[in-house]
Amino acid sequence: MTTSNLPASPETFSDATWDDIAPYYESLAERPLSNDNVEPWLQEWSTLDELVFEAASMSGVAYTTNTADSDAEAAYLRFTSDISPRVKEQQVKLSKRLIELGYSRDDLDTMLRRFQNQIDLYRDANLPLQSEIAKLNARYQKITGGMTVDWDGDEKTLPQLQPFLLDNDRDVRERAFRLGAQPYIDARDELATLFDAQYAVRAKIAANAGFDNYRDYIFHEKNRFDYTPEDCESFHNAVEQTVVPAVERIHERRRQQMGLEELRPWDTDVDPEGRPALKPFTDVAEFVERAVGIFGKVDPTLGGYFDQMAEKRLLDLESRKGKAPGGYCTSFPHRGLPFIFMNSVGVGGDVRTLLHEAGHAFHVFEAHEQPLMWQRHPGSEMAEVASMSMELLTAPYLAREDGGYYSSADASRARIEHLEGILEILPHIASVDAFQHWIYTSEEGDDASARDAAWLKIRSRFEPGIDWSGLDAERVARWYRQLHIFLYPFYYIEYGIAQLGALQVWRNSLNDPVQATADYRQALALGATKSLPDLFDTAGAKLVFDAETMGELVTLVEEQIAELEAST
Repeated sequence: MTTSNLPASPETFSDATWDDIAPYYESLAERPLSNDNVEPWLQEWSTLDELVFEAASMSGVAYTTNTADSDAEAAYLRFTSDISPRVKEQQVKLSKRLIELGYSRDDLDTMLRRFQNQIDLYRDANLPLQSEIAKLNARYQKITGGMTVDWDGDEKTLPQLQPFLLDNDRDVRERAFRLGAQPYIDARDELATLFDAQYAVRAKIAANAGFDNYRDYIFHEKNRFDYTPEDCESFHNAVEQTVVPAVERIHERRRQQMGLEELRPWDTDVDPEGRPALKPFTDVAEFVERAVGIFGKVDPTLGGYFDQMAEKRLLDLESRKGKAPGGYCTSFPHRGLPFIFMNSVGVGGDVRTLLHEAGHAFHVFEAHEQPLMWQRHPGSEMAEVASMSMELLTAPYLAREDGGYYSSADASRARIEHLEGILEILPHIASVDAFQHWIYTSEEGDDASARDAAWLKIRSRFEPGIDWSGLDAERVARWYRQLHIFLYPFYYIEYGIAQLGALQVWRNSLNDPVQATADYRQALALGATKSLPDLFDTAGAKLVFDAETMGELVTLVEEQIAELEAST
């Protein structure tokens, strides 16, 4: 069986079982391999993985866009719990053949290092456990995707409460805040039991691979070659030292502007001067049209990429009942196309989400020029630099006079909110990561009550200036709402590492936007062909875990906020 015998389209695998797919991998595993035929063999393997992964991505899109569709759920579970673990098994088998051959190429160094790492981690006993995890993860999505609340007789999804959290009426905000937390409070026991099951399975996976705990296992599984758990702890401490005081200053300024004795959690998103909430667009068509123009201002090629996505219906942006929560960008690797999913409701945060996910999409377009699938996908750290940098690179073009969403005054206001949000999200990232370190290294990580208590203790370390008295249940509910902890354990510190990288890309753009964007695109185009420090360097940045460098970036953000405030 050769490349020409592979299916022409991933749709061929849409309804496939593993028995339908296995012969393609078996052919690669059994075929004689030498330095003379290794490159076409690699290309065939890459093409096969593209087809299978695109079919899997299509199943994920179908399910998350309608979690009530039982057929879509069945297809999604078939891929995540049956096909994907078996594909991983075959990948390890094929990787061994390549490593044993001794084949190497300068542009494959990172790929081959990852292959060797995954070979070292692989255990047959973990295959059924990975399938079990996939089923548990789908259960979380089903529980949370079906959550709705009653608002004056109207059934609303939780994202649809966001506009009420921006209301100038404090009673309305409090009501929306409490109502939004209530489904998670009500589901706490069910979700805690679900997490208990996930924890137990993950502990078995780690033990099978020879690790003392799941944290140490997942650092290897995620190919984190360039930083350690100790670096993450340094990150937590640096955030506490440099960012938390800046956030406390933001909250104190807000409290005074609002004339409040204490700032409560429902007071943190509303405009502190009582101005109406930002309303950047009236419908999805306008939302998309203005985005095309903004990206074109940053770089005409990027604008063309997004226009292509709109034309090919690779966007599902509005919130509706039955959609999974959150937002993401996935890729269709055979076609080299991205897909953006989100739950927009017409608020300013929707604009930032779309700009963010578009950065991921541009990464897909740029890196697709790499010939092999495994050369295109760097770690999540660099992937998030792509998205977070785009939020900042587009900031100068948010005003309607530049084709954007806002008046000049509201554009400045949106930029201030964004920059304040960057500072505010870093302590959240640190707390989510620190919490997961605690869960998977503590002797009490399998105890639901101990987990809740640990969350409250960690949050108090990183959440200054907000009065949470009488709201322990709502505060605990926040971690149950953090889907990364359930679905993608330890996938969160990447956001913090990347945010500091993106701030450096942005700092460069303040002096030379054209060159900064060119460096950014060059880094994206490298895909996974370079190490993480080298990718950051190409983008004009470096990895940051220390308080000194982090403090310099915090100072820059605060200075820019002050300049924007002075201009409004």
